Amino acid sequence: MSQLIGLNMNKDANIDAKIEELVGLVSEHSEHIKGLKDADQEEHAKKDIELLENMRGRPLFYPYLGSGIGKGCYVETNDGAVKMDLINGIGINIFGHSHPEIMKAAVKGAVQDVVMQGNLEPGDEMVRVSEKLVEIATRKSRLKHCWLTTSGSMANENALKMCRQKTGAARMVIAMRAAFAGRTTMMAEVTDNPSMREGLPEYNEILRVPFYDKNNPNSTEEATQILKEHIEKHKGNIAGFIFEPIQGEGGYNVAPREFFVPLLEMCRDNGIPVWADEIQTFCRTGEFFAFDKLQLSEYIDICTVAKTLQAAATLYTEELNPKPGLIAGTFAGSSAALSAGRKILDILDTEDYMGPKGKVESIHKEFVGMLNELNEGSCKGLLQDAGGMGLMVAVTPLDGTKESMIKVLKALYKNGIISFGCGRGPFRVRFLIPAVMTSDDIQVAKKVIEKSILELA
Repeated sequence: MSQLIGLNMNKDANIDAKIEELVGLVSEHSEHIKGLKDADQEEHAKKDIELLENMRGRPLFYPYLGSGIGKGCYVETNDGAVKMDLINGIGINIFGHSHPEIMKAAVKGAVQDVVMQGNLEPGDEMVRVSEKLVEIATRKSRLKHCWLTTSGSMANENALKMCRQKTGAARMVIAMRAAFAGRTTMMAEVTDNPSMREGLPEYNEILRVPFYDKNNPNSTEEATQILKEHIEKHKGNIAGFIFEPIQGEGGYNVAPREFFVPLLEMCRDNGIPVWADEIQTFCRTGEFFAFDKLQLSEYIDICTVAKTLQAAATLYTEELNPKPGLIAGTFAGSSAALSAGRKILDILDTEDYMGPKGKVESIHKEFVGMLNELNEGSCKGLLQDAGGMGLMVAVTPLDGTKESMIKVLKALYKNGIISFGCGRGPFRVRFLIPAVMTSDDIQVAKKVIEKSILELA
């Protein structure tokens, strides 16, 4: 039994050895996962899926329940199948499944005295993940403070409150067309998708600016002119300008730096806080922040991150630092999640994932190249406009309709790949690629994608 007590628990070699042993035992269960595998326990899984669907009141999109075991890009489902997971829980699991170092960190956090940490009684895990976030942010931007919470929507809610307090309770918010900001009542308003607001009242607090259109040579000028008109009409009543450096739900739309700069400069000149929504892009573009990749760091006043972090956070400058009482929260994240989040940031920062020659950029080029090869070859014209940034890749399948996109998603799942949709016309298939994907894995994905498209074509 360990003789160490109190503050020394986190440095107890005996505890570390037991965690190592436990994770090793769990990892043994994933050794049989070596590639795709068909289901062999469908009746067993069907009962639990039906139970969950009945409790939810609606069906699952896929008949998916995880078994608790995976390996890298692959995940085992409770019907005995093994799928290639190219959606990562919509961006959460950047290192795929059963990564031993992340498992160890999660277990180390899980054996703390509390399951959930909060902003009244934080623990060491909150300190360590906040410290790393601020250290990364201050490398290039003016962001110097961090507030943790449990979801991207809550991080965005906190950001909006900070912006409104800074601007004297200004009401209006400028957001991009095709934006997605979350599913709270206010974030559903910021989100530019009427289907996500069905049955909700209209608050009429959002001003829209078009996102970059690569097919329109005047896209930047038109967006800048619309922003100018909004500012002139609502002078002194604009709380902030929220933008996704890469639009997520909107279709994995990308824009060059030259599109954003005049918009952000106009906001800065008019005292409008610039708010980067990096809930999905954080850690996935080849830089920790997509605004760094686009060289926009100097303009950012507030930024929200989540998903890959295993928690969520609002990062902000000294000028946006809120008065006491504006933001708080019982939950800041589970001890296990915060510990794992810090480990993920450390691995990404020290193992050659970031930068123009990093692993993320290499995976991006190879995966997009694979999709383009299919589109030019056996799937001629059926996988168009492959692109995105870093580990965020999307492609327009077949004729780009919603019906075709859903058929492709279902076919991919049946044949072994878990992906998801995005966009609103054209409708696209998106892949959130794990950072551990190898060239061999990409060739497996190529065969499944090719098979699925040709079945439907």
